[in-house]
Amino acid sequence: MCLAVPMKLMERTGDVGVAEVDGVRARVMLALVPSVKVGDFVVVHAGYALSIVDEDEAQRTLDLLQQVWESGN
Repeated sequence: MCLAVPMKLMERTGDVGVAEVDGVRARVMLALVPSVKVGDFVVVHAGYALSIVDEDEAQRTLDLLQQVWESGN
């Protein structure tokens, strides 16, 4: 199963950034979303930001992922 997670872009240096979700930071490649800015939310899979999403959509997705997590524990 593949999972892409919305994360907030916290830092950017060229095509490399640092994104965060729930206090966890990860290095992400930004070449596929050249217009992304610090503060934007991006959908991340396998270390690559695939698309930019608005904050409401990101939060809805994170809420659903939390529900799935809680139902499995």
